[in-house]
Amino acid sequence: AIALLSVPLAAMAGSTEEKISLAMSAAPAHISGEATIKDDDGTLLRKGSNGYTCMPGGGSPMCSDAVWVRMDEAMKNKAAFSTDRIGISYMLRGDLEPVSNDSPDEMDQTKGTWIKEGPHLMIIVPRELLKGLPSDPASGVPYVMWKDTPYAHIMIPVGARE
Repeated sequence: AIALLSVPLAAMAGSTEEKISLAMSAAPAHISGEATIKDDDGTLLRKGSNGYTCMPGGGSPMCSDAVWVRMDEAMKNKAAFSTDRIGISYMLRGDLEPVSNDSPDEMDQTKGTWIKEGPHLMIIVPRELLKGLPSDPASGVPYVMWKDTPYAHIMIPVGARE
C-alpha cells in the first residue's frame, strides 16, 4: 500500500512546514521523506539524501529524480533536452489545473488537447523508446505527453481523474 500525506491545497501558500508537507504529498513517504524539498521559486526548504527533489508545484506537487529536474530546467529555459536514461517523477496529488497534452508552452485552452490528470507518474525515456505508444490521454492506458517536443514523456495514470 502507498502511504500518502493528507495536506489541504490551501497549504500551498502557507508556512515553510506547510509547503514541505504539500511537496511531500506528491510521492510515497519512503521517497518524499528523504527528498530535497524546494519552494516553487527554487528556494531550498529542506536538504535531502535520496536524489529526489519535491516541490509544492502551485498546488500540483511533484517529486522528481535528477533527470526530471534537468528536464524541468531545460523547459524553463526553453533549451534542448535529451536523455540516455530513465527519469521518474511522481504527482500523486494530480493536476490542480488543466495542462496542454500537446506542448508545455501552450496557454490557450481552445487549442489542442487539455487534460487535468488525477494521480500519476511521469517517466522520461530516450525518445526512440516512445515509438508506438499512444498520445491520447483518453485512451485509458499510459500515453505520451508533449510528444512533438524535446520534453516528451510517458504519463501513467494511477488514480481517477476529478
